[in-house]
Amino acid sequence: MINQVYRLVSPRQFEITYKDRSIVSGDVVVRPTHLSICAADQRYFTGTRGKEAMKKKLPMALIHEGVGEVVFDPKHELKIGTKVVMVPNNPVEEDPFIAENYLRSSQFRSSGYDGFMQDYVFLNRDRIVVLPDTIDMDVAAFTELVTITVHALSRFEKKAIKRRGTFGVWGDGNLGYITCLILKKLYPESKVIIFGKTDYKMNHFSFADQAIKIDEIPDDLQVDHAIECAGGIGSQYALDQIIDHIKPEGAVCLLGVSEHPIEVNTRMVLEKGLTLLGSSRSGAADFQRTVDIYEQYPDVVDYLSTLIGNVYDITSVQDAVNAFETDLSSSWGKTIMRWKI
Repeated sequence: MINQVYRLVSPRQFEITYKDRSIVSGDVVVRPTHLSICAADQRYFTGTRGKEAMKKKLPMALIHEGVGEVVFDPKHELKIGTKVVMVPNNPVEEDPFIAENYLRSSQFRSSGYDGFMQDYVFLNRDRIVVLPDTIDMDVAAFTELVTITVHALSRFEKKAIKRRGTFGVWGDGNLGYITCLILKKLYPESKVIIFGKTDYKMNHFSFADQAIKIDEIPDDLQVDHAIECAGGIGSQYALDQIIDHIKPEGAVCLLGVSEHPIEVNTRMVLEKGLTLLGSSRSGAADFQRTVDIYEQYPDVVDYLSTLIGNVYDITSVQDAVNAFETDLSSSWGKTIMRWKI
């Protein structure tokens, strides 16, 4: 069959390309229905990813956060119309010690490998996770972002000391919101504090036990563990505060991406015996655990709906451009594209 792929060929310019795909390949064919724009997609769209990266990775279909419906299963195990979340990470080898999302050989959609802006996506069976029939698909569209937190906390559970009294989350954006929410569900007896700088954003964190502005942190406040969700140069300031306020032998989960090197107070990291845990992306197991959380705690999906910002029906390439342009000026939430092209 001929599949239409909507590729970014230069900043702010998409072109339609055509690929001949065989339906006897063994792949499950999924029709994308809801896609979510990520900051990483925006760096490509605007051309701020860097000249060398742009030259190396374009042309490329964007979007690595998305859900859809099964249109063909060669094994007939999945019914036509089954709602699924698509896993963007595509490993090509296995390692007994290194997770699939850290293998340098793994392919990741919308990062040098075509993302979900296609008429149909052909996926290995282990790259899809079935969603509940009743789920809000606008929310499900950014499940990949939720898996980032779930993956980080899975690593935390394996490596951190067992004290779980107080968690501090630095960063009042989308990822900080998701992280506080998942922490309250996985550790209901623990205290979760959000540290942010923007009042109207912090007002959304109704489930957090406490909200503290980063310039009003009491000198004697301490947390057992911390999750850094600030990103950019803000990662440096967040880490400085975390190192000051975390108890000895605490774990610091690093989730914020910085394009440039930042300074870290290694003297106090050593003195306190801290564990710095870096996490990036996620694997199929994290997607399954996230969907399990959706089913176990239905109110999680309700809370996540607060993150829905702009919603666009996409029926043309220009509609997609408009969605990306509007997303650039959005200060809160996720831009969802209902993929009807």
